[in-house]
Amino acid sequence: MTALTLSTAAAPGLRADAIVIGVAKGAASKASGPVVAPGAEAVDQAYDGRLAGVLETLGASGAEGEVTKLPAPAGFKAPLVVAVGLGTQPEKDAAYDAEALRRAAGVAARALAGSKKAAFALPLTDAADAGAIAEGVLLGAYSFDAYKGNAPSGAAAKDGKNGRAPLAEAALLGGKPRDKAYKAALERATAVAEELNRARDLINTPPNDLNPEAFAAIAQAAAKEHGIKVQVLDEKALTKGGYGGILGVGAGSASGPRLVKLSYTSSKAKRHLAFVGKGITYDSGGISLKPAGHNETMKCDMSGAAAVFAAVVAAARLGLEVNVTGWLALAENMPSGSATRPGDVLRMYSGKTVEVLNTDAEGRLVLADALWAASQEKPDAIVDVATLTGAMMLALGSRTFGIMANDDAFRTAVHEAAEQVGEPAWPMPLPEHLRKGMESATADIANMGERMGGGLVAGLFLREFVGEGITWAHLDIAGPAFNEGGPFGYTPKGGTGSAVRTLVRLAELASAGELG
Repeated sequence: MTALTLSTAAAPGLRADAIVIGVAKGAASKASGPVVAPGAEAVDQAYDGRLAGVLETLGASGAEGEVTKLPAPAGFKAPLVVAVGLGTQPEKDAAYDAEALRRAAGVAARALAGSKKAAFALPLTDAADAGAIAEGVLLGAYSFDAYKGNAPSGAAAKDGKNGRAPLAEAALLGGKPRDKAYKAALERATAVAEELNRARDLINTPPNDLNPEAFAAIAQAAAKEHGIKVQVLDEKALTKGGYGGILGVGAGSASGPRLVKLSYTSSKAKRHLAFVGKGITYDSGGISLKPAGHNETMKCDMSGAAAVFAAVVAAARLGLEVNVTGWLALAENMPSGSATRPGDVLRMYSGKTVEVLNTDAEGRLVLADALWAASQEKPDAIVDVATLTGAMMLALGSRTFGIMANDDAFRTAVHEAAEQVGEPAWPMPLPEHLRKGMESATADIANMGERMGGGLVAGLFLREFVGEGITWAHLDIAGPAFNEGGPFGYTPKGGTGSAVRTLVRLAELASAGELG
């Protein structure tokens, strides 16, 4: 993990491999060329105030994600200047928003793989800016190399593509090392980013090494380390408890299912949040087998459980004054002679029966049991997270998750929390007329309904298993959970850790008494 420091040193005299500065696109009302962002005054001065022109000559425009490297000016101890695009310059000298800083820092950290130290001279006006830049650095420097043949373990792990280790140290220029707010911002960024990166590691781990039992063991180890209570229900306990949904999904696999409960408690808590995560460690579709070309990334179908796990541990590390319970519904969905068949009826933990029309609509089955289990504790709110439907990807694309809820105000609160931390999300409805499509002549409800609006149908199904009077929201992260394209901003290729920061922010708001 990249080490973070706050520094009041001037850029010219700082020993580092590179100085990172920001460059923006000129606002529409101003010149269209690149504009050097605040924080880089000393660098610009060393270029006799002509740095913007030099960058423009080199082809820089200030567009988001753009990286331009140039030799440092005479007198600098760092040999390289890295100019990273911030996007359009704010109007009337307004501050750059946190997400612009986070993304720019992430791009720069990735571009500086192989460097021992970089100084970040990005716009930094307060502790919140420092936290955003720090978070961007830590998330952008991430790489997953556990299965690369030439990758040693620990901090020296190499990136298999270019053979370079992640950036080792980042100094944030303009930071105040002795200021409590600045130090707290870096501590928060470190805790959240380390746990988010742990979620990424889990998502990227191949399913032959991460089955439900292995995931549960990792959760147990982390819980012990951070003072979190943990309970793991194996096949025997699930059978005794009547968890028909989780058992039905895991019936076809040689690896038995698990339900993991993680409980972080604070003596000062006045609120209790429950987070529920879909944890299908591999999804073949079961008997309703996925078509060719749709199986290769299905190790990511446990991204919801990874997000919940990471959020609970982060809440514990931050010492938030809120009780947070995480439920990880873990199973492997495989076809075999013992697998659940289309047409089978499962009796769920709630007592309701479900006719399984499609075994590839399995996530809602494991979530249903976990939602009902979470409801029994009467939390103030439940939020579930799942890579649930391809329909949500069709609706919102690959970078935005959908939010459904049984309470409009809570849905708005979740959406606002996502926006605050820079996670693209969009509120979605739960149209009552779609419930009729899940009526079954055999059981209380079917696990499939109308094809059109399939993501909303899944949300309506889950709502059936939320306890009466409990506020609930559902996050369908099917799009942003796994990035199959190239890296962008602080988002790597592969597992992204989507929704971790939104869950942590909800816990922070509850801790501060600001969540509904």
